Amino acid sequence: MIFSASQDIWRFQFHPEVWIIILGGFLLALYAIKVVGPNAVKQGEPVYTRKNQVAFIAAMFTLWFASDWPMHDISEEYLYSVHMLQHLIISLIVPPLLLLAFPRWLAELLVSPSGRTSKWVNQLSRPVVAGFIYNFVIIVTHLPFAVNYSIENGPFHYFIHLAVFVSSLWMWIPVMSPVPGLRKSLPAQMVYLFLMSVIPTVPAGFLTFAGGALYDAYDHSVRLWGIDITTDQQLAGLVMKLIGGIYLWIWIGTRFFQWSRRNSPEMVLVESNSSTELIQEENN
Repeated sequence: MIFSASQDIWRFQFHPEVWIIILGGFLLALYAIKVVGPNAVKQGEPVYTRKNQVAFIAAMFTLWFASDWPMHDISEEYLYSVHMLQHLIISLIVPPLLLLAFPRWLAELLVSPSGRTSKWVNQLSRPVVAGFIYNFVIIVTHLPFAVNYSIENGPFHYFIHLAVFVSSLWMWIPVMSPVPGLRKSLPAQMVYLFLMSVIPTVPAGFLTFAGGALYDAYDHSVRLWGIDITTDQQLAGLVMKLIGGIYLWIWIGTRFFQWSRRNSPEMVLVESNSSTELIQEENN
């Protein structure tokens, strides 16, 4: 199939499906905190916190930014490197923000400890399973046949985005789950995130060192900012490896400092009548 792109690169395109999703998210959140929440939390306890609110608004804004014009149109018609950036936002930024936005009571309602849901969630949120599913989806969705077909087939295109989002949300559960029982220890989180940063090296290297055009959907004469197809693919590989890798290493660094603070002794000042003494007190 011969792919082509509009010469009018910056033409505005309205995507009603994106606004429906964003509006639906806000309506569901409003229903949860106004109708479900007051009956689910103990009297005197907050239904949601400021942190939940800020995280949810940030998640919805970031999802809109990655899914609407102009990023959506540039990523699907002109530059695969922007497509890669779009996928990184959907997989590495939006999911942890959404999990941070979930109040604990709401997450526990969705994952009933006594029901079948809890069993499935516990099995699928194991780091080995969640990590495998995420990386499998990421690798498959960057294969040439999947990319080319998603450009020409609307339903498959939305399926790809849904698969990336859901698998990414699951990937973050061992790190950011609102339910403490589903979160792993800080050392386990660091190892897990390290592996998540290593495995994408394979498709990233494939893109960076490819000699010719891998994706026919982006191999056309309309070049945004004069970026040719080979350079575009190399930029996509760098975005996947460097930006994605650095982002995950920032998460690893924050987890390391949290773990260090929890396991390092504190210096506590103890006043005595004669002098001030420093004693070591283990902070467990």
